[in-house]
Amino acid sequence: MSDDLVNEVRAILDARFGAREHAIGESRNVIRASANAIRALHRGEDEKADALIAKAGDGLGSISGALTDNPELMSHSVVQDAAKEYAEARLTQAIFFGRELPSFQDLGIDPVPYLHGLGEAVGEARRRMLDLLRSERLDEAEALLYEMDRIVDLLAEIDYPDGMTSGLRRTTDVARSLVERSRSDLTATVVQERLRQDLRDTRGS
Repeated sequence: MSDDLVNEVRAILDARFGAREHAIGESRNVIRASANAIRALHRGEDEKADALIAKAGDGLGSISGALTDNPELMSHSVVQDAAKEYAEARLTQAIFFGRELPSFQDLGIDPVPYLHGLGEAVGEARRRMLDLLRSERLDEAEALLYEMDRIVDLLAEIDYPDGMTSGLRRTTDVARSLVERSRSDLTATVVQERLRQDLRDTRGS
């Protein structure tokens, strides 16, 4: 093998390695920003959540740009995790504010991490719903449960081998169990509220 050939191979692999390291490092930043955005949403820190979600989106854009010449690296597990976490943050934000859910095209990501992010957003919605129940905001809790139910129905329609969807069936099963637990929690709270109201009416009569 000539020196010229070795140098050419090394130049290609050096560029690929550099792109890989950039993608991995930026993916971790995206994951961190997305997780912090979700925490901010639960705390009602909406402006902070907006800024963190924007930061995560910029990070994904940087990853895509770095991997333009090496698109096969987009399937790296940490890059897929970053896309999933970003999707979860964006979808959670939409659910909390009653907005239309952005599509995977809107987010500029592959459908598979998008669907996993959608499934995990159900868990964040359940946490939000429990907060609403504690605050006796039953109508809002019921609306949130409806959206969670709708998401699980959507996920259930995606029936492909786990090898293609990175185990989406398990994510769907977990989301479905969370919806059922949430429905039970809401029902129990509504019944308790009716009993309290009946007791107040009885005392007032």
